[in-house]
Amino acid sequence: MAAALLANVLYSTGFVLEKRALARMPQVSVRRPVRLLGQVVRSPLWLGGSLALAAGFGAQLVVYRTLPIAAAQGVFVAGLVLLLLLSSRLLGETTTARERYAIGAVLVALLLVVLSLPPDADRDGSVGDGAPTATVLWICLPTLAAGLALYAGAERRTRRGHRPRSTGVGYGVAVGLLYGVSSLAIKGLSGRLPQSSQPFDRPGATLTAVFGSPYPYLLLCTGVFGLLMSQAALQRCRASLLVPVCTTVTCVYTAVLGTLAFGEALPEDPVRLVLRIAGTLLAVSVLLALPQHEPPPASPARPGTGTTPPAGAEVPGREGADRP
Repeated sequence: MAAALLANVLYSTGFVLEKRALARMPQVSVRRPVRLLGQVVRSPLWLGGSLALAAGFGAQLVVYRTLPIAAAQGVFVAGLVLLLLLSSRLLGETTTARERYAIGAVLVALLLVVLSLPPDADRDGSVGDGAPTATVLWICLPTLAAGLALYAGAERRTRRGHRPRSTGVGYGVAVGLLYGVSSLAIKGLSGRLPQSSQPFDRPGATLTAVFGSPYPYLLLCTGVFGLLMSQAALQRCRASLLVPVCTTVTCVYTAVLGTLAFGEALPEDPVRLVLRIAGTLLAVSVLLALPQHEPPPASPARPGTGTTPPAGAEVPGREGADRP
């Protein structure tokens, strides 16, 4: 739990620092990856955010070795509260009432998932540590293709100048799918490392076990594409909406498919099973209900009034002002 809370702090801090750095840069594009990387690595603020995210990755490895996947996702999503506070204080972003209700519903959904876990889930053997390679590839490869296709669609819609500005939901779903694959790879990688009770006296066997699995290569793939895609999306969209959507997709994807792939049994208690299913369905429903575009900007108010009068209405104090 301590490692999960630390990961939340590191991830939220990292995203906010990267967002602040990107706001000061010229527009980045995934179609020019070398130029994008050249822009971001020259920013000390961006590098600080990246180091925080990398440290969060290390904390996540510890979490997946000791908690079931569903429990870990429930703790990770609680970091959205910290992210909203940081984005409001440091980035000046505001969320609409509808978005705040949606994020609150996401927190409730993941709370239901956590409540569906048995009290001794970390000690009763329900923490899976391996999955068949074929199963991992059947799950992850189509997901990577879907994430890239969704991102390309969001890019095409953004380049159409006549369309309203995107809220980032499409980008968040696409990047969330890639990070979901990354989470499964981290989970699988954690099972290939020696347990804390085992001495690290056979490094050759450990390296063979790690690099003989698909997990390092999935991490490399999601790391490269996720870096490029997330930076462009962060620059164009509000972090206070993009990151919660991305986190929700990642958590639901990892909790559902990771539980099946790594053989972590569903709850036997009917009440806990209902809680697990209800939490998952609620999270998916919230994603479907989020607005896809930013609201149009308000019409400029008349000086001194603070509101825009209806068309054709007379403005008090202007009677005869245009007369000679």
